[in-house]
Amino acid sequence: MKICVHGAGAWGTAVAVNAAARHEVTLWARDAAQADAMSAARENTRYLPGLALPASLAVRAGDIALAQAGADLVIVATPMAALREQLVALRGTAAQVAWLCKGVEPALDTSPASFGLLAHEIWAQVAPDLRAGVLSGPSFAQEVAEGRPTALVAASPHASVRDALVDAFHGPALRVYANEDIVGVEVGGAVKNVLAIATGLCDGLALGLNARAALITRGLAEMTRFGLALGARAETFMGLSGLGDLVLTSTGDLSRNRKVGLLLAQGRTLAQAVDSLGHVAEGVYCARTVVQRARGLGIEMPIAEGVVALLDGRVSPQDAVAALTGRDPVPESVPPGAAAASPRQSP
Repeated sequence: MKICVHGAGAWGTAVAVNAAARHEVTLWARDAAQADAMSAARENTRYLPGLALPASLAVRAGDIALAQAGADLVIVATPMAALREQLVALRGTAAQVAWLCKGVEPALDTSPASFGLLAHEIWAQVAPDLRAGVLSGPSFAQEVAEGRPTALVAASPHASVRDALVDAFHGPALRVYANEDIVGVEVGGAVKNVLAIATGLCDGLALGLNARAALITRGLAEMTRFGLALGARAETFMGLSGLGDLVLTSTGDLSRNRKVGLLLAQGRTLAQAVDSLGHVAEGVYCARTVVQRARGLGIEMPIAEGVVALLDGRVSPQDAVAALTGRDPVPESVPPGAAAASPRQSP
């Protein structure tokens, strides 16, 4: 299989390295200087220092059409903010297309009624004729690049896209599961970033493991309510792209979104926290849109609301926690539709 990966950040490099062991892979970088440096050093010193690039992996810049000529599969490994541009450029391609970004596009205007779109909504808007989907799930780029055991989800309404992603990446260290529910997979990938900021805050304030477990569990309920309102399937949120990705991003030391919460708990400003990362923390950029869309759908998401208030500087870390713990008691309930979709449990 011939594969072209757009974007030479950590994730793009990681999946390119993984696939290059079995396929013909080109990694395209927007920055020609970065491409030249990677080709010369056989290493992505900025994003994955110390990881040797396989000799079979070609790194290019310049004309992207030339880089992807004849590709069977194109992987878009850019941040959400660049996805629209990438999909527009891919109009008319015969290749299967998949993106790796997890989040929500920034709103295109500042009107109160405007909100950003999930990746599959951008696809439907600008390039509906593409056969496309998403590769997602609980994964840190560093571990994928190192060949550590990982499981991902290939989600698309097109069987050909799911099959191409499985053929490209499924191997001894990386399992790829196919899923038709692209809405659920993308909601999980976006909302877990917001919730990870909350768990980072919890850990940074040393509230304990009980508090972290409560946040993750109630966060999963928020994610599921939101996803069901957008048309997702309840069972998706109990899988890799829901519970799996939420647990990883909320507890893993490599999580950029969790790191934001930790730094805010230490008294850093949001700008200081983001600047210190060196990578994009999608939860910072999509939290407001998630909350805005949830309000429009009549969905309650108190943890996400608290994260937005914290990011906006309207509350302190301590006050954000107090607002959550001071909420009135309510019964623990299964989100509408989840009970019907779940298998019956034994007594």
